[in-house]
Amino acid sequence: MEQVAWIGTGVMGAQQAGHLVRAGYPVKAYGHHYEKVEAQAPQFGFTACRTIAEAVAGADFIFVMVGYPKDVEEVFCAPGGILESAKPGAVAVDMTTSSPTLAQTLYALGAEKGIAVLDAPVSGGDKGAREATLSIMAGGDGPAFEKVLPLLQKMGKNILLMGPAGCGQHTKAANQIAVAGATAAYTEAILYAEKAGLDPQKMLDAIGGGAAGSWQIANMAPRALAGDFAPGFFVKHFIKDMKIIHDETASRGVQLEMLESVLALYERFAAAGGENDGTQALIRFYREQS
Repeated sequence: MEQVAWIGTGVMGAQQAGHLVRAGYPVKAYGHHYEKVEAQAPQFGFTACRTIAEAVAGADFIFVMVGYPKDVEEVFCAPGGILESAKPGAVAVDMTTSSPTLAQTLYALGAEKGIAVLDAPVSGGDKGAREATLSIMAGGDGPAFEKVLPLLQKMGKNILLMGPAGCGQHTKAANQIAVAGATAAYTEAILYAEKAGLDPQKMLDAIGGGAAGSWQIANMAPRALAGDFAPGFFVKHFIKDMKIIHDETASRGVQLEMLESVLALYERFAAAGGENDGTQALIRFYREQS
């Protein structure tokens, strides 16, 4: 059986690694805090490792699901990291939402080492990770994508190769632009309904089956109404994503006014203490400001 290394066992990564274990793949996992990974091991079935080098030694496939572009660069490029420790012929898949430019750089560095690097960010949040229904958008070479596709199919349902290195990250950027608008829209709709004296749940039931219907209304609005602000996707990570998009659009002379408005809104929310909440907690911020 092909060997798998998994780097980053957070809210989503641990679930994804667990799907591979249940599919029969031996998985060695690494995270910044060994004790946390060790505690997760009985639930998800992977083997906890103290170093990246230990996790990736002999691995045929290496998956990365960390927080920020700087974390991606570190796990790939630092001494003892993936590029130094993985065997030639391995496929390394970065599933973090990160920078398209960094994805292209890692692809080139990997090619020098005989390691195929794909950027394959995901959409679907903690629910998609648990239920193996993530959308996965990949960038990189076709043969490497086809080689790793059977493993990606254990984690997601809508899996597409979007083009060469960086195209997965560009696609995720487009995804986050759409999510930013949808998230602000449904939380504002809830606030309006409350101020107008409507039953917010009945309002969502009424509009959710029509032109306003969206994944966000179906999956995240119920959490917002229930006061469940636990992070399926952290506010601080959403801000990170929007800042990456801001930098990409600025370099192309493009201005996205809606995205800039939502970014400013979430930065105010984070400054007020909401950075570790889920994105649906925006409704709380609206209520506090109104």
